[in-house]
Amino acid sequence: MKKIQFFLLTKTLGLYLNCLSFVNAEKAKSKAYKLFSTPRKGRLKKERMPKTLLFTTRETFEYEGEKIQTYLWQGDEKIILLVHGWESNASRWKKLLTHLKPLGHTIIAIDGPAHGLSDGTEFNTPKYAEFIHILTQKYQPHIVIGHSVGGVTLAYYLNKFKNPHIQKAVLLGAPSDFQIISNNFVALLSLNDRLKNLLETHCKERFNISVQEFSGHKFAENFHQKAFIAHDINDPVVKIDEGRKYAKAWKNATYIETQGLGHSMHDTVLYQKITDFISQA
Repeated sequence: MKKIQFFLLTKTLGLYLNCLSFVNAEKAKSKAYKLFSTPRKGRLKKERMPKTLLFTTRETFEYEGEKIQTYLWQGDEKIILLVHGWESNASRWKKLLTHLKPLGHTIIAIDGPAHGLSDGTEFNTPKYAEFIHILTQKYQPHIVIGHSVGGVTLAYYLNKFKNPHIQKAVLLGAPSDFQIISNNFVALLSLNDRLKNLLETHCKERFNISVQEFSGHKFAENFHQKAFIAHDINDPVVKIDEGRKYAKAWKNATYIETQGLGHSMHDTVLYQKITDFISQA
């Protein structure tokens, strides 16, 4: 029943936006982009924080007047940065943290734009990368771990900011081609070509990179960091081909395919492999 309701809702919204695009194209584009960039979940409330984040050192940074929330588990001089994905927050690392903490390293997790306790209503990868850049100016992580959109954000970040301190990267279920994400959104709402082109032009003008050029695995072709890339063959959100693109492009990468982990990628065996990768010289 919920699937039917969701289908009817998305198609009704799409029909409305398509009709609006012939009357007021700018308004239709703005509404469509807002739908695309506004998370429906992933927020946290200070009075009801997950136990995972309660006993941490919390620190906030600012980007263009918006608060960036971070959480720190103090350890040695080696720093690990955790970057969550769409409609999530720093608490998603609960299971991985049980494997990382025994390593004794300092761990920092970030709430992305419009997620967790961070400010904002809009989420996009370039903005997320700016959040990371601001954080890394104080804490220079040696290892970065990203799940889903957090993974492609790290690829974009490494391509744009060329951070020489980062030695290793871990990508879990990460998408690569933004064109696929865009096309999926257009198909979900059955948007017409007029709106599709308006959205793509908007992204090009705002972020100075076209939808076609925004490709994580193409960014990775020039990366020098060691990488550990994992993707589930039955991932229903980000298809396995995306993980294979990263594996082919990233010169110094270890790549594994899992089965039965879905998009969340929570698994004791996988997490042990990640800690082994981090511990390697």
